[in-house]
Amino acid sequence: MTGSPDLWARWGEFGKYEARGIPGGQALILELNRIVHGSGISSPVTTRRGLSARLRYLDSPAGREALAAQGVSRHTIRTWMKDKGNISPTQKSRRRIDAAYWQRRRENLIRSGWLKRHLDNDGRGRRVEIYPVDQSHVPDKRHRDLSQRSLTVRYIWNDLVDAYAAQDADAIDEIWDDVITDLDSDYNAYAHVSAVGIGA
Repeated sequence: MTGSPDLWARWGEFGKYEARGIPGGQALILELNRIVHGSGISSPVTTRRGLSARLRYLDSPAGREALAAQGVSRHTIRTWMKDKGNISPTQKSRRRIDAAYWQRRRENLIRSGWLKRHLDNDGRGRRVEIYPVDQSHVPDKRHRDLSQRSLTVRYIWNDLVDAYAAQDADAIDEIWDDVITDLDSDYNAYAHVSAVGIGA
């Protein structure tokens, strides 16, 4: 993920004094991933229940394509789908099934409009918690006075989900830049963060 040049430039030589964090746009992507994963099958793929549930979810032309995209052969896919409850794939195959499941889950939540509606929250938006970079390794004289920030964010969610669907990291960086402009004059200090939390 390269990020937009403008967003990176605001920190200058980020990390020069050992501040530790990630670009805010990347933190947004990770948080969206958390929301998607929180809405899916809770049983792990290592259990029979979790494995069977994933295979049932993937038992469609699009689901089979997702498995093929993970490197599973057409013959193996047919075998799995015929006997979902009794197969015992290898650990590597289970990882492929899990990856295909989450790919389809993500695509379906986006395509159905659920993710946009969930985040927009009937126009009320969502509370976003911003955790500043870790300065524990920064020399005291180089410390910046950064605290955890919290704000209600509206109006960005449709654009954010569209960029997430397109895997457009630069657009997400620009959206993050819009979010932090609602902070005080030191908003550029939050171009990089430890994490972002969305109250959803």
